[in-house]
Amino acid sequence: MEKSKVYFTRDISPAGLKKVYGALNVCLKGKVAVKISTGEPGGHNFLSPDLIKDLVQELNGTIVECNTAYEGRRNTSSAHWETFKAHGFQEVAPCDILDEEEDMAIPVKNGRHLKENFVGARLKNYDSMLILSHFKGHAMGGFGGALKNMSIGVASSRGKIWIHTSATSWKFDDLFTADHDSFLESMAEADQSVMEFLGRENLAYINVANKLSVDCDCDAHPHDPEMADIGIFASLDPVAVDQASVDAVYASSDPGKAALIERMESRNGIHTVEAAAALGLGSREYDLISLDE
Repeated sequence: MEKSKVYFTRDISPAGLKKVYGALNVCLKGKVAVKISTGEPGGHNFLSPDLIKDLVQELNGTIVECNTAYEGRRNTSSAHWETFKAHGFQEVAPCDILDEEEDMAIPVKNGRHLKENFVGARLKNYDSMLILSHFKGHAMGGFGGALKNMSIGVASSRGKIWIHTSATSWKFDDLFTADHDSFLESMAEADQSVMEFLGRENLAYINVANKLSVDCDCDAHPHDPEMADIGIFASLDPVAVDQASVDAVYASSDPGKAALIERMESRNGIHTVEAAAALGLGSREYDLISLDE
């Protein structure tokens, strides 16, 4: 597979975000979903509404999310709507909980673990999607970026359990019982289903590498970041944009990167990227194109 293009800027600002999206030279058609993480109340590292506002409005986009599988302030639609409001996203653009009413099964082609993926049923109301991710660590996945945001993030509440258990259980109590690499591979398989459902040409990916905590925005009490912000990465290839984000952590001169690297390596986080590449979802080889020069 030929190298993919990944665009990069150190300018973590509304203007920087619009710049990297513009560099993609893509026109997301029809009704545009912008998939973010609303962040668990108590957390403070999720993408700021002020940061994403200009781009979301330029796309005439709708901010979308799905409910969580774990207990918190986003596991029910009523609580999740309160979080949307409290975190300021409803002031930015229309918002939607894709699995507020029901979910739906979409096929996984040639999956080793999953034969189908369960996503919010309202996904069918959208023609295209920007996967707008906060790149950071994660307690199970090692890190969260485009691939996690498109798999676990678009999965319905019960679909999240389905992925976590590698299609072996619907029970929340079984959430952490699957072989770990099988869970990571299941995320990649879920990615494949979303890409095929929407059409690969109707997806774009941006990772904002700031507030680089070892913990996910799903953590109500995340560890404070130990390394400096890096910048914004954008690509039409979810594998390449995640690989570039990981590589940038390793390449950083900031000694604080050790904590995030330990989190990624201890969870074998790169295996999701490996599995996605093996499924043909993108290339780990990329050309990094700086927009700052």
